[in-house]
Amino acid sequence: MTNASKTHLILDTCCDLPFEMLNREEVELVNFPYIMSDGEHLDDLYQTTAPHEFFQAMRKGEAPTTSQVPMAVYLDAFTRAAQSGVPTACLCFSSGLSGSYDAACMALEQVKQEYPDAEIYLVDTLLASVAEALLVAEALRQLDKGLTASELAAWAEEARFFVDAEFMVEDLETLRRGGRISSGVAFAGAKLDVKPLLSIGADGKLFLRGVARGRKKGLKALAEYYQKRVQTTAVSNLVVIGDADCKKDAARLKEELLKVDPSLFVIDCNIGPVIGSHVGPGMIAVVFWGPDKREDLSVADRIARKVKNQ
Repeated sequence: MTNASKTHLILDTCCDLPFEMLNREEVELVNFPYIMSDGEHLDDLYQTTAPHEFFQAMRKGEAPTTSQVPMAVYLDAFTRAAQSGVPTACLCFSSGLSGSYDAACMALEQVKQEYPDAEIYLVDTLLASVAEALLVAEALRQLDKGLTASELAAWAEEARFFVDAEFMVEDLETLRRGGRISSGVAFAGAKLDVKPLLSIGADGKLFLRGVARGRKKGLKALAEYYQKRVQTTAVSNLVVIGDADCKKDAARLKEELLKVDPSLFVIDCNIGPVIGSHVGPGMIAVVFWGPDKREDLSVADRIARKVKNQ
């Protein structure tokens, strides 16, 4: 029998929110795996290791790799959800960066065959790391306000396009090695000797938005990006700052943002080991509610999207 008085959320650890925010009875966490020289680990939001320990290992030459969440993990989670009778929404890491969403789709299809009446809604957030964190943080707030699982899924399907993010990395080599950007983009960044500024597009993939000459100018560019694109009419004044073991820079960025708007509520996040494996130490990001990313598409991409939807 369906328990309509509750809503269950299945989330993944690539949202990089503090564990304390996700440690709730109605939330189930799916752990992404990553591999280091001593074997496979599970991203548990730094419950068994510290951010500095992980990124310091990378600085010393460790080159961790990652893989998608196995279908069996989603199969177990969805089966429990179906057997509980509690309506469930699952918010997944971007399909543009991982095959985990596809694995979740296959798992859900299989569970639906055995439990056809199971109320489980699956959403591709088209977001990653602290960009995903902003969506999840607001989803938790909406959950507390009483949205049902179907309503939460519908909300996330639309809200994902208004999550704006820009992040700076030390260089593009780690992203290139992980296949997240092309070799051509990485080569250009290395030749220019600059700090790349990247974002996540409406398709859930990374793209190079600009460059900054040095970290100091890069931090300034992040603050200016926020000031230029933040939606003053947004219901929430929540901002997420994420850093890969560069707390001093995160504090400077937070200070700059609070100069723009002292009423901001800032969540400080550590970039997790899975995302960290691809961006490397020193990455820093700002995430907020911005304009509809679907309107950022080029004319050619808008035509292609229109043709595809016909």
